Amino acid sequence: MIPYKKGKIVKGVVTGIEKYGAFVSLDEYYNGLIHISEISHGYVKNINDYLKVGDTIYAEVLEVDEENFHVKLSIKNISYKRRTYTPKRIIKETSLGFKTLEYKLPIWIEENLKKQEKIIKK
Repeated sequence: MIPYKKGKIVKGVVTGIEKYGAFVSLDEYYNGLIHISEISHGYVKNINDYLKVGDTIYAEVLEVDEENFHVKLSIKNISYKRRTYTPKRIIKETSLGFKTLEYKLPIWIEENLKKQEKIIKK
């Protein structure tokens, strides 16, 4: 089974940047190259204006070389730096406020002191 097919959008990490393109690690076997001509429809003077080493990006597969585990990639027709939005958890205030902490703190201290005593005795 071929893990990568032409036209598929894949996720990878930029591992290197040269004047002619950017290298992307896709998995433990496959590496890809985004040629400078596949970065933007416009003129690309400096690839570092678009990508940085360590960036996690999405890219479109243009061609797969199964024998050498190489993939030719493109980012010019897709949103390659999708932002993953993690909603923040809303903290609800209880009617007890800090009373719970005030109640639990001595219990937690006592439990940890007992654990420390066991460790010291060993």
